[in-house]
Amino acid sequence: MTGQNATSQDTQTQESQAVQSDRPERELYLDAAASDAVPASVIEAMTPFLTEGYGNPSSVHASGKTAARALDAARASFATDLGAHAGDVIFTSGGTEADNLAVKGIALAQIRREREARAAAASASTPARASTPAFASPHSPAHRILISAVEHPAVAQSAQWLHDFFDFEVVRIPVDAQAHIDLDVLSREARRGATLVCIMMANNEVGTIEPVSRAVRICHDAAVPVHVDAVQAAGTIPVDFRGLDADTLAVSGHKFGAPKGLGALLTRSRVAIEPIVSGGGQERGLRSGTPNVAGAIALAVALHEARTGMEEHNTRLVASRDALVEAIRDAVPGATLTGDPVNRLPGHASFIFPNVNGEALLVDLDARGIEVSSGSACAIGRHEAPGTLLAMGLSETEAKSALRFSFREPLHHTDIRRIAQALRASMTALHAM
Repeated sequence: MTGQNATSQDTQTQESQAVQSDRPERELYLDAAASDAVPASVIEAMTPFLTEGYGNPSSVHASGKTAARALDAARASFATDLGAHAGDVIFTSGGTEADNLAVKGIALAQIRREREARAAAASASTPARASTPAFASPHSPAHRILISAVEHPAVAQSAQWLHDFFDFEVVRIPVDAQAHIDLDVLSREARRGATLVCIMMANNEVGTIEPVSRAVRICHDAAVPVHVDAVQAAGTIPVDFRGLDADTLAVSGHKFGAPKGLGALLTRSRVAIEPIVSGGGQERGLRSGTPNVAGAIALAVALHEARTGMEEHNTRLVASRDALVEAIRDAVPGATLTGDPVNRLPGHASFIFPNVNGEALLVDLDARGIEVSSGSACAIGRHEAPGTLLAMGLSETEAKSALRFSFREPLHHTDIRRIAQALRASMTALHAM
């Protein structure tokens, strides 16, 4: 080998090593609140109903009956793991559709009742007194939707739609500095009467677990039904639909290991809902369309696996989360944890970082192999300050400096150390710009 060739090969080797050293280690995915991987067991369970048991469950032939039995079994399992009855479950395309169906459907059902009552009274020879629905407050103004100030856009924009097209009043119930809903204000507004109250079980941006049980009791005492958005809670913390006594409850599968585009609305028969999708009348007439049998099976299997051993798993998640919080505070002394420091989702930590833009910090961390979020994934690309943080009393500048770390599996101590080191390096780099 000539000296020139040897020198050339040494140079190539050094360049290759330099490129490799610039590459980040394996990516650390810390955005489970936005979505997560589908386990092999879920894929294995649903695949036969894509390739073999693909019959339409509404068909009367043998393949259709096989699919129908599988759908019924999935519905029963899914209901059991949410403390519901099989007849409570309406399968949907996800949490957004479930929220829309609850909010718009309950309000539109009230409008239908009012029109029918007016028509009956007009056609009677003597004015008839319309029957009072199970949830109606005759001494208060109608057409009011009460929502917490930190609701997901699927709820907030559904309420706004009712305002825009049917002149419903939308009342936003304030929250405190940790994102807990103000129950005193809720009680006062519920007693004034409303069509519906909407409250999330756990906040997607800061992880705070809301006092949903108390909120439901307050609203029912005022004869107002309650819709609970449990998208961030189901599969992460225990959810007991019947025990909670909510009237409707929304769930999204991709938050706990099912594929995207799968969810459900749990409903009680005591509350009337008008369908918002017209068609063949599947799902008790509330959600038309050929049922996704494979998807229902994926939902049921993923939820059951998430519920199995949840208490022990969450104990490990909390320990991991608390270790991460401590490490981040050590790495960035000015970092401020947002949300309830204790009563929060187990694998969820959200921070305000001083004197940086959250999007810039997110991009820099991503280049270092750390994948996090700067807010709700449903609002990405709009570059707006997270509404939850503004409702908590933070300034727009503070809200735009927020990052969320969320995970469904405990972090290894080396991963926590790597996250802290990357944060320190990113903060130093951004402050130097």
